[in-house]
Amino acid sequence: MHTQLVVIGGGPGGYAAAFLAADEGMDVVLVEAEGKLGGTCLLRGCIPSKALLHVAKVIGETEEMDHEWGVSFGTPTIELEKLRARKNKVIETLSGGLGGLAKKRKITVVNAFAKFENANTIVLEGDDASIPAGKKITFDNAIIATGSVPAMPGAFNIGSDRVMDSTGALNLADVPDSMLVIGGGYIGLEMGSVYAGLGTKVSVVELQDGLLMGADRDLVKPLAKRLKKLFEDRIFLGTKVGSVSLSGDQVEVTFEGPKKFGVEKYDRVLVSVGRRPLTENLGLENTAIQTDQRGFVVHDETLKTAEPNIYVIGDAAGEPMLAHKANHEGRHAVEVILKHASVFDKRAIPAVVFTDPEIAWAGVTAEEAKAQGIAHEVVSYPWAASGRAQALGITDGMTKWIVEPETERVLGCGIVGSGAGELIAEAVLAIEMGCEVRDIAESVHAHPTLAETMMNAAEVFYGTATEVYKPKKKPAKA
Repeated sequence: MHTQLVVIGGGPGGYAAAFLAADEGMDVVLVEAEGKLGGTCLLRGCIPSKALLHVAKVIGETEEMDHEWGVSFGTPTIELEKLRARKNKVIETLSGGLGGLAKKRKITVVNAFAKFENANTIVLEGDDASIPAGKKITFDNAIIATGSVPAMPGAFNIGSDRVMDSTGALNLADVPDSMLVIGGGYIGLEMGSVYAGLGTKVSVVELQDGLLMGADRDLVKPLAKRLKKLFEDRIFLGTKVGSVSLSGDQVEVTFEGPKKFGVEKYDRVLVSVGRRPLTENLGLENTAIQTDQRGFVVHDETLKTAEPNIYVIGDAAGEPMLAHKANHEGRHAVEVILKHASVFDKRAIPAVVFTDPEIAWAGVTAEEAKAQGIAHEVVSYPWAASGRAQALGITDGMTKWIVEPETERVLGCGIVGSGAGELIAEAVLAIEMGCEVRDIAESVHAHPTLAETMMNAAEVFYGTATEVYKPKKKPAKA
């Protein structure tokens, strides 16, 4: 079998690339080892976790209504089989839809594991009927979109399903009485929030001195306060896990740190210490393609590898390991193959933590600007001044802009609060378009909405925010 383009991996980047290439008239083969399209994001990541986070958020909101509004819903009853079934239905619906779209586009989907024999041939491993005779495909161009898997340090891999990665946690085998989350990043905090919402006593241990170290500290502060309450003050920072072992039907964990020292037992342990790219065993040694020390495929600004006809996208290409980044890279790689594009150069790739409250940021963070010596000014608007936030009882939020003082161009944005992941889209557009902060301040936003806080924070730059008193420091540009 020969094809113009072979895409290895059917996740958000892989199927986006395959679909665009087919739409542009190319002959496309999409090789996916799982048998379903969607990749980690859809099958065991973004989508199922957000479905479960929705459940946890609703439970949390009913508790708040009881405590603060005088409306009682009673103690929720969790029917685990129904919960799992609903989550799985979401996955099956979306994955089935992708399969149907591939068929309509006349894309050949092959259920196999692909390895490079050379820079123009892949060998297919597997027994599925979709594998072509000869088990080889030659190609003009290829896109590596193999994604990533959860990292599991050897010391934690004790051969028991009671020690889980994020995939195991999403399977919802049970709602344990107690669970330890190792790692204070976004995956661990999201899954910890899910289990805590369902009734588990969740603890978090983090080697560093703070949660979500990639985000600005002022954004993390409201979330840390909420999680301290949700996890009942069982967050141990600056603490190392010495060992993990089975003890009967529990997991015994030793701690070494100022916040927690000694031995504790848990029903389950979730290891959430990052992800590693799936670039091993691809036969890259049979090509000129190189990987770096972390396993990411080396590429140039066009996403082209050392082989001029082979490209890499998504998690296999490097940080940030985000589905929406992979999607855009996949489409960009196809544009380069078609000679329609030059480089992949995005000013703002948004990041969202889907906890409660949510945290979102895009562009340059305040801490990055400070570390890189970039001239900047941070202006923020507290949601306590927002009528909409007051009405909803979510006043612990904040919206801020990072502004270049001389040009008044917006460099970045950070939001903490309910729906931050939806609000950040305006910031992405503003940063990509090179907007000045005045453009946002003078754009009429609907009232009363949380989106107003984007405008209000921009007004703070000029000292003209109606609900916040801040003496004017400079006149607005004419």
